[in-house]
This record gives sequence, structure tokens and C-alpha cells, in this order.
Amino acid sequence: MQGPDTTCETAGPFTLKPWNQIFKDKEHGWSPLLWVAYLGFFFISPIFDHASLKIWLLDGLGAVIFLCLYLGLFLLVSPRGLVHVAGMVLLGLLYQPINGGACTFFIYAAAMLPFCVETQGAAVTGLITIGAIGAVEALLLHIGGWTLFYSALFPVIIGAGNTFFAERNRMNRRLRKANEEIEHLAKLAERERIARDLHDVLGHTLSVITLKSQLAAKLIDRDPQRAGKEIREVEEISRQALSDVRDAIRGYRSKGLLAELAQAKSTLETAGVEVRCDAADIMKLPAMQEGVLSMAVKEAVTNVVRHAHAHTCSLRLEQRNGSCHLEIEDDGQGGFQSEGNGLRGMRERVEMLGGTLTRDTRTGTRIAITVPLKEVPTKSAAESEINSQDILR
Repeated sequence: MQGPDTTCETAGPFTLKPWNQIFKDKEHGWSPLLWVAYLGFFFISPIFDHASLKIWLLDGLGAVIFLCLYLGLFLLVSPRGLVHVAGMVLLGLLYQPINGGACTFFIYAAAMLPFCVETQGAAVTGLITIGAIGAVEALLLHIGGWTLFYSALFPVIIGAGNTFFAERNRMNRRLRKANEEIEHLAKLAERERIARDLHDVLGHTLSVITLKSQLAAKLIDRDPQRAGKEIREVEEISRQALSDVRDAIRGYRSKGLLAELAQAKSTLETAGVEVRCDAADIMKLPAMQEGVLSMAVKEAVTNVVRHAHAHTCSLRLEQRNGSCHLEIEDDGQGGFQSEGNGLRGMRERVEMLGGTLTRDTRTGTRIAITVPLKEVPTKSAAESEINSQDILR
């Protein structure tokens, strides 16, 4: 016999749960209806003793009061668990002199008690109290044998067993709460990832579209053919941007570091920046590191085009002692010390891989990124390794 969750104290004392939720409870479901069957032991004594109508009416009243106390633990939103248990013990005290089956009330009280307190120590103290009350009354009424056993010892045995289930239920509730918090944090992290990626994708793409549109406007009179070529490239870039946004939302976006470096070189040259790219011996990178470095190149080049007013820009990629080192340096105006959303997102991605990002703006801007080449577990794998016992501590 297992009891209800009586920890909720937010609703009124007589507020009923919605009917469609009562039997969907994760702790007990519809099993309380089965446990009501044990109340039948309360009527054994009047049946075999051929009790009078008065005794039957008194026993019927006691059974109705008990059902209100018992079912209230499961039907009320915020039952006062200890009050219900104390009411069952009081019924046992009142009915023991006229009905030996009243020990059933002590058993029910002991069975429900562990679910109505928050610690095992409180449950043990309560069980000893119930057992002592049953024993004292049985001795005062000079009741011995099995009746004494069922009034004093058997309730303690049942309650001790339920103490284990009550603790398991409390741990399950804490675990569900922790899992809900993990899901909430995962959703927040995913929203932040999408926000960072959309910022990087759209910031870079719109900058390229602006540059090419301005170039086409300048060339439309002098070189219509070249202007038409730039406009067609704007159309292609716009279509690619739409695809990139969709991929960013799905979480799969990198075209590869080599492709990103080539795109960066083209963008810088379109902006009139002389480019030096040293990545001839590019090594094979894990997918996650390659994706992060690709996004870093995209964001850094966007910043050069939009803010630096640079004449030259160098891109260097090399392997150093088991790490990949990326350096992007321009001869622009520099001097900006605060980090914008793009640079902050870049730093967060790098640090998630165990890497470092440094920025020097004293003469132009120099961004140096170092990431280890070891594989990094995905978020789902990392979450699956969480020790539930650690969460519960």
C-alpha cells in the first residue's frame, strides 16, 4: 500500500483535483481504489459477533468518516496529510472498544504516514507513536493475542515498508524537477545558439549584399555587364542566406572551413581589402571544431568589412601542439574595446570547446583563436552522462 504526494500547499484545503487528473497521477494512479478493499476487515467483527443495528450504524458512520479521510489524501489538491492520519488514529481509538477490526484504522494510518512527512526520521517517529498508541489502548482494554499484534506491531511493519516507497517517490519528484530544469536550460541554450547563428549569418550576408549592391550601382553606367554580374551574385547570396537561416535553426550549418575561407577572401576583395591567406596545409578537423572556426571566420570578416576600414587583412590557420590556431588580423582603425553580440557569441563557442580567444585592438584588430583538436561530446551525449544521484544531492 503506497500513499499520495501531499507536498503541495498552494491551493485551499478543500480544493479537489480535476477529475481527468486524479487517476493519471504518476505516483499512484488508480491503485487507491484497490487499497479501499482492506476496509473490509473492519466489518469482520460485527458479522461474526451478530452485532446489533446500533453497532452496525456506528460502524457504518466510522467507515464513511474514514473514507473521507483516506480518499481526501488523493482527491484534494493540498491535503493536510498529518491531519488525515491523526483522524484515522482517532477512529481506531474510538472504535477499538466496540469493534476489534478497528485495528484496520491503525494500519491505514501507519501506511499513509511516510508519504505525509518529508524525512525518514519523521516517519519512524510517527510509526513508533502509532504503534505505542495501539499497544497502550489494547493493554488498557485487556485485549491480547492477534488483536494486540494488529493494533501495535503490524502497523509499524507496514509503515516501515512504505517508508522505502515514500523516499523513492520523493527522489523521483526531485529527479523529475531536475529533468524539467535541464530541459528548460537546454531550450534556453538552443535559443541562444540560434540567436548567435542568425546574427552571424545575417550580419555577414547582408554586409556582402550591401557591398555588391553598392558596387553594381557604381558600375551600372560604366560597365553594365559587370553590374549585371554583381546583381546576379546578390540574388545567389540571398538564396544562400535563406538556406543558411534554415540550416541554422536545424543546427547543421557549416559548409567547411576551406569554403568559408574562400568566401571570406571573396568578400574582402569585393570590399576593396587586400587579402593574404595562409592555409595551404589545412589539417583535417573534427566537425565541431571546423564549424566553430568557420563561424569565427565569418564573424571576423564581417566586422572587418563593416567596421575596420582596413586596407589589408591576413588569415592564418595552422596546427600547434595538438591545437588548431586561427589568426585574423587587419590594419584598420581598431580601438574598440567593448564586445558586441557577434564577438561574444564567437567567444562562447570557442570556450565551449575548451579553447581560447584573444583580441588586440592597439594597431588594427588582431583576433587569435586556439581550439584543441580532440573530439568534444555532443550535447545529448553529455546530458546522458549526468548522474541522477548527483542531481538529487
